[in-house]
Amino acid sequence: MAYQIPKIQYSGNIRQVTLGQGAKAIRIGGQEAYNFHAFEGKLPNLPRIAMEVWDMVPEEWPEAARAPFQGVLDDPGAWAKKCVEEYGADIIAVELRSIDPNGLNKSPQEASAQVKKVVDAVDVPVIVWGCANPEKDAEVLKKIAEDFEGKHLAIGPVEEKNHKVIGAAALAFKHTVISSSPIDVNLAKQVNILLENLGVKGDVVIDPTTGGLGYGLEYSYSVMERIRMAALAQEDDKLQFPLVNNLGFEIWKSKEAKMTHEEAPNLGDPARRGILMEAVAGVVYALAGSDVLIMRHPESVKLARKFFDYVVTGDLSISPAELAEKLSRMKQKPEGEYPPIVKEVVAEPVKEAAAPKEAAPKPKPEAAPAKEEPLAAPKPEPVKEVKPVVEAAPAVDEAKVKAEAEAKQKAEEEARRKAEAEAKVKAEAEAKQKAENEARKKAEEEALKKKAEEAAQAEKAAVEEARRSKRAEERAERLKEHAHEEMEVSMTPAAVQMSFVEKLLAGVDRVHRRSMP
Repeated sequence: MAYQIPKIQYSGNIRQVTLGQGAKAIRIGGQEAYNFHAFEGKLPNLPRIAMEVWDMVPEEWPEAARAPFQGVLDDPGAWAKKCVEEYGADIIAVELRSIDPNGLNKSPQEASAQVKKVVDAVDVPVIVWGCANPEKDAEVLKKIAEDFEGKHLAIGPVEEKNHKVIGAAALAFKHTVISSSPIDVNLAKQVNILLENLGVKGDVVIDPTTGGLGYGLEYSYSVMERIRMAALAQEDDKLQFPLVNNLGFEIWKSKEAKMTHEEAPNLGDPARRGILMEAVAGVVYALAGSDVLIMRHPESVKLARKFFDYVVTGDLSISPAELAEKLSRMKQKPEGEYPPIVKEVVAEPVKEAAAPKEAAPKPKPEAAPAKEEPLAAPKPEPVKEVKPVVEAAPAVDEAKVKAEAEAKQKAEEEARRKAEAEAKVKAEAEAKQKAENEARKKAEEEALKKKAEEAAQAEKAAVEEARRSKRAEERAERLKEHAHEEMEVSMTPAAVQMSFVEKLLAGVDRVHRRSMP
């Protein structure tokens, strides 16, 4: 009986989202099963690869990452064009690193001008990625959404703090939103709910926050797996959106990708190290459910795309016969690769060499006829065997090996200490810079607060002074109106003198008369 692959039919599916416009527009999502599980459901769109383009010259990149883009690093438009025409990028992701308030702090107008260079240079979809500062991203991405109305860009990351500003701009000017949350299923769902309440429903791509290889990849993978499980198996419509991973930035900022051969001689070729780290991470995230992988190095892109082709078509880069032969060679023990242990090599010849020395005097009397050459022949053999033993000098070899091991260990220790010292210096510099920025920001806030308080106090004093002036004027007016009361009135006795009781009754009667209508 032929083997049948067990299949699971899922009740949910992933929404299909369109990036870009025109003939080069790309659709992502639309899956009815997990990525590459074509035997369980329809997978209309394979994972797409976007290549990143910075809006500034990336000085901190290692040489291995900078080499493929020499000559275009200072021109985002030419950089993007090279990625598309030479390296086959499906999408271009513009990284707005120059707008970071802790860096160059470029204005929204300057950022928009750099994005325009890329949009004008290529006809593939464009992703615009901010600096992950919620306030600055809201200001810049709002401007970009307005300037590129109808271009159907994908803009993000959109967080809970700035979802109203960016979400409303994307909705008004017809762009796709990249909703971002810090590696948590519930938080990812919450951001999507907020966007839906705002009116953004279909054009959404989820950024679950990407961890680098060895720096949190397993956490991101787990969250992505749970998001896809909720979307497909539990029909959670708040999570039925495509996924994007900005992994190039995370991979190449790690110390392993930046360390030179002198700093880390045991990590292999530094030019290939970062490439393999990025390619492996890309493959892993694609298996987890990613629809768009933002990558940096063209060789990493090539390796990841080659793997996707193998998985989809079932073809291998070598034939089954070649693969079987290669596996059989790997199982065999190569000749001469494993030399005998030094102690065994030394022990045996020493014992054999001791015997000929004692037996050497005996052949001399027996070999009286010197004419026979066969008797003289054995003499050189033990000598030849003895010489290598003497020259072997096992103690010297052990000392040499030990010295080399100690030197290697010392070099590795020095490299490790150097790396730790550099990392410490860098961390201290970053901490100092951060403290200075925070102190400067705090001082500015306090100055603004003090200025606002002084303005409020001045305004309050002015209002109080105006009130006093008005009261003084009103008092002067009243005094002026009642000035006749202060005039001296001549007093003459009445014709009829009334008693105290009569005066009291007359007064009461007068009051009653005045109060009557």
